[in-house]
Amino acid sequence: MRRFVLFSALTFVCLSLSAAGVVINSGINYLQYAILTRCSYDVNVENQIAVVTVTETFRNNQLSNMAPRYFYPLPDGASATQLRWFAAGMWFSAIISPNPQNPPGGPSTFPTSFLNYVGPFPIIFDFITVLAPTDTMTVELTYVQLLPYSSGNVDLVLRNNTLPLQSSSLQSQALDVHLVSDRLITGFQMLSHPSANVDNNGEVANAHYLSYNSYANLDYHLRYTLSSTQLGLWAMSTYLDSVPDLMGRGFFTFIVEPDPTNTTQVIDKVFTLIIDRSGSMGFENKITQAKNAATYIVNNLNEGDLFNIVIFNAYVQPLWTTHQPRTPANISSALNFINSITATGNTNIQAAFDVSVPQFVNASDSTANIIIFLTDGQPTSGITNTQQLVNYVDNLININEADIYLFNFGIGSDVNHQLLTLLADHNNGVATFLGNSELYATITDFYNLIRNPVILNPVFSVNPIAAVHDVYPSDLPNLYLGKQMIVSGRYDFPQPVTINFSGNAYNQPVNYQYPLTLSETDSPQYQFLPKIWAKQYIETLLIQYYSLDPNSFQAIELKQTIISVSIMWGIITPFTSFTGGTDIEDDTENSTPPVEIVNLTNYPNPFNPTTTISFEVVKDIKAPAIIKIYNTKGQLIRILAINVKGKGKYQVVWDGRDKDGKIATSGVYFYTLSFGNTVLSNKMTLLK
Repeated sequence: MRRFVLFSALTFVCLSLSAAGVVINSGINYLQYAILTRCSYDVNVENQIAVVTVTETFRNNQLSNMAPRYFYPLPDGASATQLRWFAAGMWFSAIISPNPQNPPGGPSTFPTSFLNYVGPFPIIFDFITVLAPTDTMTVELTYVQLLPYSSGNVDLVLRNNTLPLQSSSLQSQALDVHLVSDRLITGFQMLSHPSANVDNNGEVANAHYLSYNSYANLDYHLRYTLSSTQLGLWAMSTYLDSVPDLMGRGFFTFIVEPDPTNTTQVIDKVFTLIIDRSGSMGFENKITQAKNAATYIVNNLNEGDLFNIVIFNAYVQPLWTTHQPRTPANISSALNFINSITATGNTNIQAAFDVSVPQFVNASDSTANIIIFLTDGQPTSGITNTQQLVNYVDNLININEADIYLFNFGIGSDVNHQLLTLLADHNNGVATFLGNSELYATITDFYNLIRNPVILNPVFSVNPIAAVHDVYPSDLPNLYLGKQMIVSGRYDFPQPVTINFSGNAYNQPVNYQYPLTLSETDSPQYQFLPKIWAKQYIETLLIQYYSLDPNSFQAIELKQTIISVSIMWGIITPFTSFTGGTDIEDDTENSTPPVEIVNLTNYPNPFNPTTTISFEVVKDIKAPAIIKIYNTKGQLIRILAINVKGKGKYQVVWDGRDKDGKIATSGVYFYTLSFGNTVLSNKMTLLK
């Protein structure tokens, strides 16, 4: 029995836009906005990894006090890392708490214009500040993003069009971009604002735009182009002075784009396009986009391709019962079939796979056997339970002996993310989720890519063997011509290494090797690398979590690990959120958060069977202090807490047992103490 391969481990260029944030009044049950008066973006890009800080000033133009709630929609591939705000003459900093964002109160319903503006997954934060009439508040959000890349072009898109929600002009708008690249920058231009000041010397490029008393009616779009003759591996690494875990002080990120040794070939395909034609696809032009994308694919099939089209709602209708060759007559029949598609009825995903998968039973391993699955909703007929449907498709796959590459595309805000992600992950793939208006461009771009694989089923290795570890993503994506692979990991000791990526293309083995030296210094320009690693680590853990019963012991343990990594490395996840806030300065913007705890230690150390963890609080704060104990794999094994009642020395005893009451094994453990705005860490050894 050959395995069914879900072959969607490719990240597509989806220019999902970030947007200027929105502040509303959470103290009333209808929508009331604060006015945005200033907005500036400060962006530092290092080899396609962007650290973006957006600073916005809002004013309460209402006649009563406002309880401000902030919405900020992050772009695809971005993770929020810091949120702070300035009000009443002071700066405050939010902390990351182990709770999903779900603030109570506020408007009972939101208009479509608001929902479309903020998107389905915005950062949401309730400030502890109250805005009186005419008061202003400045909000600063920082996030890290892997910028979309395609064939040498990198796009930075920042939505600056606030007209959908606000008709008044802004006092100022500003954009500053600083780019550093190891690969030659051959082009650098502001597509949206040609009047911006730009400069580029090939290694460093800058863009600056500033406007006063003008309408924010145009999104920022910057594109830079990298040399097409410099393909290979670009390495960034840093060796921190200290880390809050025991997984190694070194962090690296590799951006890989091998130079294919052979000329581009066209791979024969056995191809099925599954299109959801349920009623919801009729909204916001989605079915028209799907039909246009299908038309493009049919018109661009290659000689030797076999193809079919399957449409479904509550019922399934295939164009043919088997795949047919690319001939003028079959293309004409397919285009007529596509043109006749209308959107109506329920969504029976089970039935769509019931019809589509068996058609590949006689497919050859010498072809690329591909399914593109387009859907915008939840299953509403057939099997509707997510886990049952995943199990059903898995069983259906096992009956049919064919290697099939399945690309899942979820459209809009109502799609079942967990279902499409699990279907992909169970078979070495990943789903792609799109906005309502992104389908045509993404699918056509994808179709052009699948003809040109550089490495399929890639494997990562390093020499010396143990030089790096905890490398993510653990299942590497397939790599296509004009695309990149981004890999992050940890290391214990700086040293020269050889990185190896191997796999196959056109049924032939391929191998790419890159020598490099892992850094021995703490590099200030690479402070973002721990967050990139944590982001990719968390994404891997989330995939595992969503494949489990959320009430199972393993899922609960994974959730705790995700929360711990999130808080430890400052990355927002579905299980954590920005909350609360502590004052970090009185009158200046650039001071750092104060130290609130010192002298974290434990005695005895080594110990058996118990040890006392002690620390000193140096500020008059009353709040719980949380101590988390991890093993050398980074797994959370115990949480301890003590109620702090102001300045003084505190201690708590660990009895050497894990969260299930079992006696911990001998070895090294590390522990973190989170209190206020401070996190400290230390090591201890249990000897038996």
